[in-house]
Amino acid sequence: MSGKLINGKEIGDLIRQSIQQEVNDLKEQGISPGLAVILVGDNPASKTYVSNKQKSCEQMGIYSELIELSAEISEETLLSEIDKLNADPAIDGILVQLPLPKHIDEQNVIAAISPEKDVDGFHPESVGKMMLGQPTYLPCTPFGVMKLLEYANIDVAGKHAVIIGRSHIVGVPMGQLLLQKDATVTYCHSKTPDLAAMTTQADILVVATGRAKMIGAEHVKEGAVVIDVGINRDENNKLCGDVDFDSVIDKVSAITPVPKGVGPMTITMLLFNTLQSAKKKVYSRQMSSK
Repeated sequence: MSGKLINGKEIGDLIRQSIQQEVNDLKEQGISPGLAVILVGDNPASKTYVSNKQKSCEQMGIYSELIELSAEISEETLLSEIDKLNADPAIDGILVQLPLPKHIDEQNVIAAISPEKDVDGFHPESVGKMMLGQPTYLPCTPFGVMKLLEYANIDVAGKHAVIIGRSHIVGVPMGQLLLQKDATVTYCHSKTPDLAAMTTQADILVVATGRAKMIGAEHVKEGAVVIDVGINRDENNKLCGDVDFDSVIDKVSAITPVPKGVGPMTITMLLFNTLQSAKKKVYSRQMSSK
């Protein structure tokens, strides 16, 4: 069996075409969606992520504002910057690039962002609504994975989905979104005693461990769908995922490559969430004028 590639770059481009059209429509109404990104410190990976987000905003015609702050900044000063953005009518979405310096409490920072502008989907209110299946901003990476499955015509209802990883950014919300689409969900993590015994039961295997090529053919059931969330560097400094792609490609029915798999979808869904925030602002204005 030769696995079918789920190309996140191509699917992301399709979704961005729709986003672009809606952004243009809003601009005709005098509304320009705006995203503010706060970058604390000079982490090279964070700088790259932020740069990619800004470029994507520019391509979509979304106003982008970058606030660069010193790694030594106090938590109080950072919270003050967030307060300013919460009150800024030109900003529809606020993103604080993680990780933050150790002296800053990430949960305090996330909670300071207005839920109406929480386009990352990390605010406790957003998380609570997601868990209840209520309308809210969904975390961008799990949201992107759901879109990949949708566009690849992979029906998750009744399927056994196994998630490797339990982070609050990817693993936990990923399982919840799959559960809401009627999948049966199992979580695996570093304390799971026999990982392969669990993963070989998976119809859909989502891997988010942060360990290069950790998952091989022995972990995968014949015909499974594999979603590789990881992005790492191998021994030759080449980009790779958490899955050993070459060892599983002939065993799976579908798989996301690294790069051009999940990665492009994360930024695409960030743009989507920012657009939704701007549309809510338009709707609110229309209602208040009646």
